[in-house]
Amino acid sequence: MNHQTSDWNESSGSNIRIAYAGSEFKEKISNGLNEGFKIAYNNSIDQLNDYLGEQSILSVPDILLVEVDAEGKWIKLVEEVKKSFLLNGLIIVLLATKNDKALKQQAIKLKVHDFYGEPFAISDLRERLNFLVRFKLIKPKLVELSKVVDTTYKMPAGKRLIDLVISGGMMLVLSPVMLIVAILIKLDSKGPVFYKSKRVGTGYKVFDFYKFRSMRTDADQLLAKLSAENNQYASEAGDNKVAFVKIKNDPRITKLGNFLRNSSLDELPQLFNILRGDMSVVGNRPLPLYEAEMLTSNEWSMRFLGPAGLTGLWQISKRGKEDMSERERKKLDNFYAQKYSIWLDLKIIVGTVPALFQKEKV
Repeated sequence: MNHQTSDWNESSGSNIRIAYAGSEFKEKISNGLNEGFKIAYNNSIDQLNDYLGEQSILSVPDILLVEVDAEGKWIKLVEEVKKSFLLNGLIIVLLATKNDKALKQQAIKLKVHDFYGEPFAISDLRERLNFLVRFKLIKPKLVELSKVVDTTYKMPAGKRLIDLVISGGMMLVLSPVMLIVAILIKLDSKGPVFYKSKRVGTGYKVFDFYKFRSMRTDADQLLAKLSAENNQYASEAGDNKVAFVKIKNDPRITKLGNFLRNSSLDELPQLFNILRGDMSVVGNRPLPLYEAEMLTSNEWSMRFLGPAGLTGLWQISKRGKEDMSERERKKLDNFYAQKYSIWLDLKIIVGTVPALFQKEKV
């Protein structure tokens, strides 16, 4: 079996091996990934299976780049790769001739690393593949990102003092309210009072992030399906790759949860995060792991080099409005990371009060 291999630019410092299957995007891939990648081209999934069967532990590729075929052979391929002792650690990225939601949802269920539907920019694919290799294989845990960022953030003493005064005072004053909310959550639905998740904050630091539970206990399991079907940010024209996830009229939210979210009472446990120093009163929102890993390009990693916070420019600018695009939100985050000051923080704190009660159910 003959497998064409692209030229590999040794001077690029990359040694990324790709096994490709398909013919629709072959020319686009060859032109766009001709430097820094060593690509074994296969015209079909059957040929790719033959190619993979010839590999040893020393020659197995880093990435499987597979075109979605009409017969559905790509599904069986993904399932078999994940069962294989030799291949189950491979990065799998799928390419389709159209941005089909049903296909994307199926890909998410199979837990592939990414899905691109035409039209897509080859530069975006190149950046994504480089990221997946660097941080999925070399640094498989996102927590390692905090060790490789070029700039570190040190909390100014004045900002930390304000955080301690505000968070400590609010916890003391609002403790009766928090107790009532905890009792109501227990009466409203089964499950724990608090919701804990891993979030990525300043310098890609990963920490336990606390909220009052406002969703069903199976909310995390439903996220993949809903993010493929009903993500507010995915509605941007021509953009099938988005970093942020925000569900319109989220069906996972409980009856009490709607009130807690609209009043922002669900955020009160984050006062404990502020006391611990995980985050500040004002800053860029700490992101879930699946969102943070999408923002590692040079353009957007700036938002992680400023303080993480309970409230910020995004919340007081366009929180809950459907015309808030992903790019606008990231620009606000980057602006704050570069320009934050005590005076800007005080303005944001004052502006947060009217923003607490939002109209949109997002």
